[in-house]
Amino acid sequence: MTKIPKYWTKAKKYLSKKDKTMSKLIKNYQSPTETILTSRRDIFFSLCKSIIGQQISVVAANSVFLKFKRKCNYKINAKKVSKLTFGQLKSCGLSRQKVLGIQSLAKQMLNKSFDPKLISKMSDEDAINYLSNLRQIGRWSAEMILLFTYNRSNIWPTQDIGLLRAISKNYNKKYLPPMKFVNLLKKKFSPYCSVATWYLWRSIDPEPIQY
Repeated sequence: MTKIPKYWTKAKKYLSKKDKTMSKLIKNYQSPTETILTSRRDIFFSLCKSIIGQQISVVAANSVFLKFKRKCNYKINAKKVSKLTFGQLKSCGLSRQKVLGIQSLAKQMLNKSFDPKLISKMSDEDAINYLSNLRQIGRWSAEMILLFTYNRSNIWPTQDIGLLRAISKNYNKKYLPPMKFVNLLKKKFSPYCSVATWYLWRSIDPEPIQY
């Protein structure tokens, strides 16, 4: 894991001035630095974890991912995964589509048809589109990669149920909150939507979110 993003302190001051609710959340959750938005800086690991965790509970995802790690001898990389058979991957508890997604990812990493180095030069939207071309990776998964792996500062994942729940709770809106209001918050919180997202998540989750 790396240190917290360089923009974090500046972002907290900016958001506190912009919004009373956000100011309160930032004061309420003065977390130790190790629980703030840190990054693994390992996109293959993160993408595998993203694929494995789709449409299942956190507990189930952790269980499957542990089996996957063991199958990789605790070395999760494209070369290691490419040597595993369909059956070996499926035995971890993965669906057919998830196995195909992970196999496709490993192949594209190795033949360089997917090049993570290009992402750092892209805008957020271009990076989301690029990541979304991967099998089993949609917009939400791409946004999580940009937020947690690349620590982009202005990610506002409007498809994320946790974020929408937190907005409803903290701004006294019905669930689901009106998208017009969600978009107004995005405008208000930019260019630090990622930090606002983290604090909103924190308000509904007893444990700081890591990815």
